[in-house]
Parts: sequence; C-alpha cells; structure tokens
Amino acid sequence: MASVYRRGRGPPIIGAMSPTSPWRGRLVALAGIVLSAFNLRTAVTALTPLFDRVSADLGFGPTVIGVFGMLPTAAFALFGVVTPRIVRRIGLERTVLLAMALTAGGSLLRGVSGDTATLLAASATALAGMGVGNVVLPPLVKRYFPDRIGPLSMAYISALQVGTFVPAFLAVPLSDAFGWPASLAGWTIPAVAATVPWLVLLRRSPVASSQLPGELKVLPVAAPHRPLWRLPLAWGMALMFGMTSLATYTVFTWLPTILVGAGGDRALGGNMVGLFSLLGTVSALAMPLLAIRVQRPVWLVVACAGVMALAYLGLLFSPLRGTMLWVLLLGLGPATFPLSLTLINLRTRSTAGAAALSGFTQGVGYALACAGPLLFGWLHDLTHGWELPFAFLGLCLLVLLAGGMLVNRPRQLEDEWDVASR
Repeated sequence: MASVYRRGRGPPIIGAMSPTSPWRGRLVALAGIVLSAFNLRTAVTALTPLFDRVSADLGFGPTVIGVFGMLPTAAFALFGVVTPRIVRRIGLERTVLLAMALTAGGSLLRGVSGDTATLLAASATALAGMGVGNVVLPPLVKRYFPDRIGPLSMAYISALQVGTFVPAFLAVPLSDAFGWPASLAGWTIPAVAATVPWLVLLRRSPVASSQLPGELKVLPVAAPHRPLWRLPLAWGMALMFGMTSLATYTVFTWLPTILVGAGGDRALGGNMVGLFSLLGTVSALAMPLLAIRVQRPVWLVVACAGVMALAYLGLLFSPLRGTMLWVLLLGLGPATFPLSLTLINLRTRSTAGAAALSGFTQGVGYALACAGPLLFGWLHDLTHGWELPFAFLGLCLLVLLAGGMLVNRPRQLEDEWDVASR
C-alpha cells in the first residue's frame, strides 16, 4: 500500500482507490464522522421546546427568544468563515476534536446557567463547536471516503437529523423529570463520546491515520488563491443553503408559538418540532443518493420549494386542522439541506476545494439565515398576525430557486478557480 504525506501541507489528498476491503482502516473515521454529526444540532432543538419554562424562570421575553433563535445561524455563519483557516493551521482531525470539545463544554455550562447572560454565553460556546463541525464534516468525508460520497453523505446527514429530532422529543419529558438545567446538560454525554474516535486517530501517525485500502493516487491540488465570492457556483450554493437554513431555524423557533397561539398546547408544539426534525431524516436518506445520480438538480429544488409553499399556506390558514399534514410537508421541503451538503463534495475534486466551498457555503448561507427567526418575529409583532411573516418566507423560496439555478449546470469548483485566475 502506498501513501504520501506532504510535510507542512497537511494530510494526503486521496484520489482513486481499488474497491477491495473498502472499510479497512476507515471504521474509526466512520464512527467519528457519524458521532460528530449527531452532535451538530442538539443544542438547538434541546432548548426550543423549553422556551416558555426557561423564560419564566430566568425572566426574559419574546425578543430574547428571537435572539436565541438567531444565535445558531449567527454562530454557524461566523465559524463557517473562520473554520477553513483553523483547518489549515491544525488539520481536519484536530479541528473536529476542537468542535466536539466546545460542544461538550457549552452544553455542560448550560446546565448550570442561573441567568440569561450565562445561558446565552453557554449556548454560544456549544453552537461555536457545532459551527466548526458543520464545515469540517464534508471535507472529512471527501478525505476518508472519496469513493463513497453518496452513502457517507447519507450516513452523516442522517445522524445529524437524528441528533436534531431526538432532543426535541426528549426535552419536555426530561425537564419534567429532572428540571430544565439537567435536560440541557445531558447532551454533554454524546459530545464527549464523539471525541473518542478522533483521539484514537490522532494517536496514530499522520500516514497511518490516512492509510486507506488499495493504491492511493495523490492529487496535487493547491490551496485556493481566488476569493469564492467571485464564483457563481459558490453563490448558488450559499443562496440555496442559506434560504433552506433560514426556513428551518424560523420553524424551529416559531412553530410552537404559532400552534399554541392558535389554541394548541405546549406538548403539541414540542411534538411537532420533533416531527419536523424527524422528517428531515427521510430527506437525508434519499437526497444524497438522488444527488449523485442527477447531474442537473434544479428540479429537485423546485419540488422542495413547492412543498414548503404548501406547508406555509396550511399553517397560515388552518394551523390546527391538518397540522400533521402541514408539518409533514414542512419536514420534507428542506431536503435542499442534504442536497447542498452532498453537492459540496460533488462539485469539488479535492479536500482543499471541499473545505473552501463548505466554509463559504455555510458561512454566507448561515449569515443570510440569521435574519429569519428575528425578522419573522418582528413582522408578527408589527402586524399582530402571521400573514406578513409567511409572505416573507415565500419570498425566500424565490431566492432558493435562484440558488438552485446557479448550481444546476454540472461543473467543478476548481474549474471556476482556473477561469477566474486567467
């Protein structure tokens, strides 16, 4: 078996491999990727169903709830920009280990928060770790499983979705049994567990941790020198990812309030957030495998936008009649999220390209998404109704379609770099 490690340039870039013994030397990396993905949303959905109880105990109102709703996308945006630089300094494995350590520390601190400021700081710490993890997982898949992009994308995005809906379903029962601080702090445990595979990999030498089955072919890909904001492909990815994230985090934040305001109870709101998250697993299972078979994905984007539009209309005009149907549609619509994450690897040739496109897509995308929960709530306060907030989400679907058009033509990021550098 041959492998190459370039001194001072990070891990080897993997190209073609023989199909024999496909998992040899990669099971620890697989465990690390899946466990890390599980932890990328726990701090978000563990808190949302508890807002009424936590706000009553700590004394904050709807505006602060809007800030909590905006915090995930703000953290993900900031660390989408910063993480590629961290990766270049310390490598992919140490970066994802840092991500899980921040997630564990922030989750633990949330359990001992006695005031709003501490809870915000603790949440920001946990979300910073998740923001770092968001960016490094696609290039880790590219590095360790370049021959299995579709199945590995399906696996880690499914784990991410499971880590999204499980906290939403368990938040209220755990809070009833042990109190909301313990309900929040309990998510420290899976974050600590996710550090173990990366510690195992880091104990090996750089070459040994990267030895994959078959003959390895090194692809000499230089780090990007052209800013991605000049490239249509990068902007298409950012718009598509950003509008999907905006819709998702707006729903996480406001769906319980919409249903309770229409006459539903708190348990219904928590269960519907959990169902919304659970349905994302269906998309995570199907969309990566579809993406690797469809060269022009714009019709997938059109279908997702149409499903979300129907869900918005249902929640606006009949929130408690047909609730399950609206949430079903609402949960299937953001399939453009796993589509975007899969396209990061399908539209790049190297780990350098995947890391750069992942950082830009998620940094810019989450920056755009920051306005969603806060603006949705502000429009509701302004009009005392839901018509204008849902009209805002409808306009965001048009931006989503525009992003889908920009990523539709099959091409590689490295090709656009070459054109931009001429």
